[in-house]
Formats: sequence, structure tokens, C-alpha cells
Amino acid sequence: MAKRKQALHPDAPLLFPDHPRPVTRRDFLRQGVLSGLGVTLGGSLFTLFANPRLARAALSSDITDLAAAMPGCSLGGTGANPIPFICFDLAGGANIAGSNVLVGTNTQLDTLTTAGYSKLGLPGDMIPGGVETTPNSSGTSNGDFTDSTLGLMFHSDSMFLRGILEKLTDVTARAQINGAVIPARSDNDTGNNPHNPMYGIARAGGDGSVVTLIGSQNSDSGGSSMAPAMMINPEVRPTKVDRASDVTGMVDTGDLTAVLSDPADVTAVMESIARISRKKMDKVAAFTDITADDVVKDLVNCGYLKAADLADRFAGRSINPLEDGNIVDGADLVNVQQPGIFTLDEILGDREFEKTASVMKMVIEGHAGAGTIAMGGYDYHTGDRVAGERRDLRAGRCMGACLEYAARNNTPLMMYVFSDGSVASNGTIDNTPEGGADDPGGRGKGVWTGDNSSTAASFMLFYDPNAGGRPAVIRDQIGFFRADGSVETASSAAANNVNLLAETVILNYLALQGREGEYSALFSGLGANPSNNLIAFRNIL
Repeated sequence: MAKRKQALHPDAPLLFPDHPRPVTRRDFLRQGVLSGLGVTLGGSLFTLFANPRLARAALSSDITDLAAAMPGCSLGGTGANPIPFICFDLAGGANIAGSNVLVGTNTQLDTLTTAGYSKLGLPGDMIPGGVETTPNSSGTSNGDFTDSTLGLMFHSDSMFLRGILEKLTDVTARAQINGAVIPARSDNDTGNNPHNPMYGIARAGGDGSVVTLIGSQNSDSGGSSMAPAMMINPEVRPTKVDRASDVTGMVDTGDLTAVLSDPADVTAVMESIARISRKKMDKVAAFTDITADDVVKDLVNCGYLKAADLADRFAGRSINPLEDGNIVDGADLVNVQQPGIFTLDEILGDREFEKTASVMKMVIEGHAGAGTIAMGGYDYHTGDRVAGERRDLRAGRCMGACLEYAARNNTPLMMYVFSDGSVASNGTIDNTPEGGADDPGGRGKGVWTGDNSSTAASFMLFYDPNAGGRPAVIRDQIGFFRADGSVETASSAAANNVNLLAETVILNYLALQGREGEYSALFSGLGANPSNNLIAFRNIL
């Protein structure tokens, strides 16, 4: 009897003799040597946050008047994003097309050749359209190796899908989701792919009540891949946090919350400080005529005003995800409505889950306009199928958690998943059986044998709580694959240009709001009148 190969842990590093030694932070991330850091929220932070969608007391009128008199000094946070946006940056070149999200020569179900599917990790007896004798573990398969539970068609044995459905337990919400896949090549194993669209989301109106953008990496994009250079706006650079004190600094009012038990007292103190600051600055103004100095004084005054505003909105209120019964099972003993998305052991034992919980809480509740969740270790051509399946399963669970939390908050959500490059199979089969809930095994699928940018794709999902059923899409696929399992690089503007791939995602973000006509006033890469073939989504607002 053959000895079962020991499966790699999802956090085990991926070291290959044909890859150079990791040098940069990005190299360490894609090979799983370094886990992606998330927006991890701690106890002191959570005592200061509250859902900005909830009612709160108003600041004193003189404080709001002072802010109104200063250009660019807005209080209360804009929180203007009608559709929260979260993207998953899977560093290293994950498989997306075929074995996870189906791709075809026109639509998703226009089949490829047997050799083409083999390149995408699917053997001849698992090709879409065949007879599926053993249904998938969720019982949602269409019976032909396809699964339309989320509108967008997945392979019925997709680990992304399995993970999503494990966490997205709301059956009604499943029927209010749809999406589209974008066949588009990108370079393998490099941080130079300008995949990340968050600056464009901010330019298109996405904003939060505390910060515009958040990201789990200390980079201009907030993730592993770059942001398109023409979109970068230093004023809204993603805030990176890897400890509670970093996040607390965005809304911290010092030790007042510990000294004063009544949040109203905290607000009153901060208002008084703002008034004193203004009076002192007015006296200074009588002795100087320097324009730059006027700017500095306004910045100082505005800083105090915003501190008073933050105290008013957040002092004494909690958004601790560890105390949110919708996130952590049993965390809220008072308002118990349904089991949490994660168990306490899950969220404390896996930093990817804690990171996801923190980011989705901030974005979906409106504190941040958009967030990037970077996950490492997706350069998984390890000579088996198991390593990639385990990583895909965990990523799927994080995606499903975001969708489930959006459903529990009755809030729309757009989610975008991308990776730098992709992998391919040479047809070798991994028959490793499942070894438990966290070890799916190879189960007769193709071994990932190397990087291959020609098999790359990205996909989008959106949730519409007001759809009353499955929201319609114009198309489920933007561009297409060749029958041999490679991206047809002339199939769309995005198929061979990562900059335009990011703009295509933003165009669809606008289309979800019925604002696709505004694209040309904001961006130029797709031309003054972008092709309708690049738009998959309809207005959900």
C-alpha cells in the first residue's frame, strides 16, 4: 500500500529549486514564508469604534461652524460609498480559471478541449458537462461538474466554492449574488502587476467614515500587487495596520476614555480643546501675514475639530469583532440571533480569519471605503494538488465570511479576487484522498506543475440584499479562453493589459450604481466610450 504523502500546512513555506531565494517582502509573502498581515483590531480600538450608520449625538453648533469655515475640513466622515468594496490579493499566482471559476470560449459554458481542461487541472472525467456520479460536499452541484449556487458558474469541486459555502450559510443571500470572470493574463510571481483597483474605487466615490482605504500590506496599493500608477493618490494611501495601537491612532482621543466614564464628557473636553486652539491661532494670526502659516494654522485647527468629532462618534462604543456575535460564535450573550461566522478557536488560531474579520467589519460597516486582504502562499506548484487545494479552501472561507457578514448587515458588497499570474498542470493526477475538513486531498485532479501566466483570470462577485432574487448580469465572462486552455489575449481590452483589467473592474463598480456613463470623466484607459463588452453588471441601486 502506497504511503500517503504528508500534505503541506496552509502556512508552510513554498520553496522551489527553480525559483530564486526570496529577498523582498513580496517574495516572502507569495512563497508563504511570511503570512499576510491584516487589519487586526484589538480591545482598546474596539472601545472607540461604532457603526457610523447608526444615529449619534450632534456636535455643538459652534464646532461645526468652525469646520465649515475651513476649506476641506469635513466632519462626521463622508462614508459615501454606496457599495462597499473588498478585494482579495492572492500572492504567488493562484489558479482561478477552470478548477475554480469556469471559463469558456465565449461564455463560461462554451467548453474547452479535453487537453485545455487538463491544462487547467481538470482530468477528462471531471470536465464540465459530464455526468457527476458523486455530488459535491455541499450538495449544490448541478450534476454535471458545474455549480450555479452563486450565479457565477463554478466547478462543482472548486475549493473556493466549498470554502465560500461553508461560511455563507444564508441560503437567501446565496440567491442574491452574481458575478463575472475576466480571462486576463498577468506576469508570474512579481509585484509589478498593477492589479489593485482601490485608488480607482476611491476616485469613483468610495469612501469611509474614518479612512478611505485600508490594506494589509505596507505598500502604495495596500496589497502585494501594485496599483496602476496613474490612479495613485497619496492623500488616500491605504492605511496599513498590524497592531491595535496603529488603528487606535486613527480615532484615539488619548486617555480620556479611561478617565471619563461618560462619552459625552469626552466629546465636551475635545470641543473645548478645539475652541482654545482656535482662539490661540487667531491671536497668532494678528502678528503674521505668511500664507503658508495660514495653511498650517488651518490644518492644526482642523485636526482638533476632527478629534472632537471622532470623540463624539466613537468614544465608549464598541465594534470589536471578537465581541460581535455575528462574527464569533457565542461572543454576544445578550443579542444571540444565530451562530457566528467563525468559532473563537478559528479566529484566534488563524491570522487570516482574524484579519478577514477585521477588514470586513471596517468596510461593510462603512468605516473604510475599500479594503485589500492580501494572502500569501499561492505559488503552490508543489508537485501535488493538495497544497493548492488547502490554500484555496481557506481563501474561499475568507471570501464566504465577507459575503455572509454583508448579508447579516443587509449591506451590498462587491468583491474582487485576483492573483499575479497562474499555474498549470501537465496532466499528472493526484489521487490523494481527503484527510479531514481542512485537508481536501487531491481527489483525482491534476497536479500543479509550474507557473503559467496564460491560464490566468480574475473574478468579481456582488451581493445585492434588495434584489428579491438573483440579480441579473449582462454577461458572465468578459473576454474568453482559447479551446487549448489559454487566455485569448485579443478577447478584451483587459485580457493582456493589467492596467486596463483594473479599470474594467472599476467600470463595473460604476455600472452597479448605474454610473458607467461617468467613467470617461474619471479615467481614460478604456477610451471615451468603453465597449459594452467590458460591462457585466447592471445597476443594483
